Amino acid sequence: MMPDPARAAAALAEASRIVCEDAPHEHQPVVGPIYQTSLFTFKDFAEMQQAFAGQRKDGYVYTRVGNPTVHDFERRIAALEGAEAARGFASGMGAITATVMSVVQAGDRIVAVRHLYGDAYRFFEKLLPRMGVKVDYVDGTDADAVEAALPGAKLLYLESPTSMVFELQDLERLAAAAKKYGVVTTIDNSWATPIFQKPHMLGIDLVLHSASKYIGGHSDVVAGVVAGSAAHIAKINELTHPFFGAKLAPVDAFLLTRGLRTLPLRLKQHMDSTLTIAARLKAHAHVVKVHHPFYSNHPGRATLMGYTGLFTFEVDETIDVARFSDALKYFRLGVSWGGHESLIVPVAASLAQTPGVNSFERFAVSPRAIRLHVGLEDVETLWTDLETALASSLKT
Repeated sequence: MMPDPARAAAALAEASRIVCEDAPHEHQPVVGPIYQTSLFTFKDFAEMQQAFAGQRKDGYVYTRVGNPTVHDFERRIAALEGAEAARGFASGMGAITATVMSVVQAGDRIVAVRHLYGDAYRFFEKLLPRMGVKVDYVDGTDADAVEAALPGAKLLYLESPTSMVFELQDLERLAAAAKKYGVVTTIDNSWATPIFQKPHMLGIDLVLHSASKYIGGHSDVVAGVVAGSAAHIAKINELTHPFFGAKLAPVDAFLLTRGLRTLPLRLKQHMDSTLTIAARLKAHAHVVKVHHPFYSNHPGRATLMGYTGLFTFEVDETIDVARFSDALKYFRLGVSWGGHESLIVPVAASLAQTPGVNSFERFAVSPRAIRLHVGLEDVETLWTDLETALASSLKT
């Protein structure tokens, strides 16, 4: 089963055009300026009044609410997603919480896929019940089960592919079903990026990203962003963004825009290296399973125009996971992903973050699973590192 090279190439080419388009700036700089200021002043009373009334397109007042450098980044994300607008945040969780809380209120119910980003799950379990919001978890791969849970819900929360086991959802079908029942849809699209999957164009209302990952791409910024219709983003701007305070800083927005310019090139390298390593792991005598969308036959695979560098593999009982982890030289142990570096997270370690909440049973993931992010290093060097570590971690 091979990816469609022409489809991936077309997606990368379109993205390259979008991310390299610059808004006009005074003096025509090749890189836009950083508006590193907390506030903006006005030439007279009338101009200030218009800005406060929202009557000026460029009526910036205070950087917590809006900033030209931040808006330049948001404009690019909206264009990549095929959306009308976007809003940046100080973190992916800032984007998630502001988006969810702009939709639900006390007494509402959320339908969510069962495999979520860990902190999104903890937010749903620890804080939302205190606000009178109920969350029902379903198997996102089963479209019938998702549709059956929709009546009476306010929000459908998706993540395709999902965290840790990388299960897919049929986004177009679920978006249509949600609209039938008047349910708002949102999805975490961090894995595929706006290049390899465009959920908004499939009918999903709001698309979330941890911009710290591939969008930033250099592991030097923490940020989040949500894209959608002008009406949905306006609701976030009105109800949550100004008051939660998780604003995206101008310097971080500048770094994210820098990351976007090289995103198509980086994704191609991540994809090529990852498919090579995943195939070799799949054929390895001590690897029992590889969780990567490339190997899925789910209908949701059709919406992916390419593949990124994060996946999970499971080793058999003969491999000492801790010894394997410690034997690696180029793959470093660390959270996050999407940067230039290669990383691993043994699932047994990561699920210990919240004892009693993130159980193996709850997430239906093996304690012998290892999440891998393939970075931009030479692929043969990375494979030798993995192969050597596997060989040296056999139990005696």
